[in-house]
Amino acid sequence: MTKNADAFRTISEVADEMDIPQHVLRFWETRFSQIKPMKRGGGRRYYRPGDVDLIKGIRYLLYDQGYTIKGVQKLLRDNGNSYVTALGTGNFEAAEAIMASRQASDALQAEEGLVGKAKAKPVRRLLGLDKSDDAEQDGQEDDGKRLSKDNQALLQETLFDLLECKRLLDQAR
Repeated sequence: MTKNADAFRTISEVADEMDIPQHVLRFWETRFSQIKPMKRGGGRRYYRPGDVDLIKGIRYLLYDQGYTIKGVQKLLRDNGNSYVTALGTGNFEAAEAIMASRQASDALQAEEGLVGKAKAKPVRRLLGLDKSDDAEQDGQEDDGKRLSKDNQALLQETLFDLLECKRLLDQAR
């Protein structure tokens, strides 16, 4: 009799399913803080379905793709559990969408750091995020003027990137 997909798994069930020894799973718990099986009386481990999918992703990266433990730790840190889980479940389109979304977010944060307050204020005002009198503080009057052509192009490009990320996420579902 097979278990329900949502059922918890013991360490022996997970080890058998993934064809890896139990001691490797215990070792991975020490190296990947994201793996957190529930422990019952006597220290028996029970893995949630999400834990199993994450372990599948870690196994895929280590064994199939040749990553080192440090490399997988970096991927987890940079891209999150959902990226590695998507790889483990074979959902490569979702993994690509997650990676693209993270890269777009990183690029936006880097751009905000480079652009500074001068460009950020008009964008924030246009989006209704900044209700203060920044226009007067900048020496400009807020008489309904739009963004400059450069700022419009930058905002349009960012919008296209976000729409592409949304499209990829929708395809992954």
